[in-house]
Amino acid sequence: MMRSMFSGVAGLRSHQTMMDVVGNNIANVNTAGYKASEVTFQEALTQVLRGPAAGINPLQLGLGVKVAAIDPIFTQGASQVTGRATDLAIQGDGFFVVQHGTAQIYTRAGAFSFDNGGSLVTSDGSKVMGWVADATGKVDTNTALAPVSVPTGQVLPSKTTSTVEIGGNLAADVAVGTTVNKSISVYDSIGKVHTLAVAFTKTADNAWSAAATLDGSATTLTPASLTFGTNGLLTSAGTLAVSGFTPPGADPMAFNVSLAGATPLVQYGGGSTIQIISQDGMPIGNLQGVKVSDDGTITGQFSNGLTSVLGQIATATFANPAGLVRIGNSEFTSSVGSGLALTGTPGSGNRGALSAGALEMSNVDLAQEFTNMIIAQRGFQANSRVITVSDEMLNDLVSLKR
Repeated sequence: MMRSMFSGVAGLRSHQTMMDVVGNNIANVNTAGYKASEVTFQEALTQVLRGPAAGINPLQLGLGVKVAAIDPIFTQGASQVTGRATDLAIQGDGFFVVQHGTAQIYTRAGAFSFDNGGSLVTSDGSKVMGWVADATGKVDTNTALAPVSVPTGQVLPSKTTSTVEIGGNLAADVAVGTTVNKSISVYDSIGKVHTLAVAFTKTADNAWSAAATLDGSATTLTPASLTFGTNGLLTSAGTLAVSGFTPPGADPMAFNVSLAGATPLVQYGGGSTIQIISQDGMPIGNLQGVKVSDDGTITGQFSNGLTSVLGQIATATFANPAGLVRIGNSEFTSSVGSGLALTGTPGSGNRGALSAGALEMSNVDLAQEFTNMIIAQRGFQANSRVITVSDEMLNDLVSLKR
């Protein structure tokens, strides 16, 4: 009689645990990166009342139920677009690697931001781990993981102009003495901008002189004349060398003017369309924003229009993700059951790619949770009824003496 009561108590406890799990799942239905849990029940001890014999089956009596496991469900959650460049979602398997103090922990919640020191951190201040690029923008993923950071005020150094490209048409049918002027900004060794002005003056049929100034000061241009063939193509040197100008506080400027690039300088009738097409110098670039690609590469966008790789975010996978230990804040630690973390770049191996500007939402299925709630409730009610009936039977037993 007492065994049924104890079985009912075990059933109450187990279904209460199931209800606790369901309640926690529903509470986290809108928690980014949350992974739902499911309860597995298991038969408790069995008492053998009679052992098996030839032609006789064993006589056994169960002693209730117990919770065998509470396992996380690592199915993919839906992605919610946020528009924040540092919000990241993993599409597939894997976890972000973050460092809290000296502990290395793992999470699917990718709501990251930069702190005042330039480190990429989680909402609780844990540092996102990966690899930092060297001065040339190269990332070595074979080195140890380090906190990903973008130093505040990072700049790209300026680049001295070495080549200016000029192309287009010098009108063959203009009068001798006609001058065509064009100008462009160029940069010295310390990134200061200067104005290059180039003037072409017709000296004879198929012949032009060339002159250049920097900030209005005359420079040496070698050679200083151009000749064209009767087919309109340049027959003299296709490159002019500019020298003879030293800006204050910088190295002397010396660069080439290319007339035979992808769009060469020609001489045909119909009007002058000469253009200074490009120059390869750059001013100093201030960091204006970052972009994260599918493989976790963090690219800085600078004010001079250039980009540079700043680092790369790492992700980790486990042989048995269900063996991870929850520690709150949608974070996990590894355990003997999970195996060691296998770190690498997103998208490599069985690691999922990253999606920037989005967050992975909870994978809680409300329809399933409400169904589990009903199951837990009915199971609890049924087991409470077992206790009630067992109590009534005990009461009848006690009443036999009356």
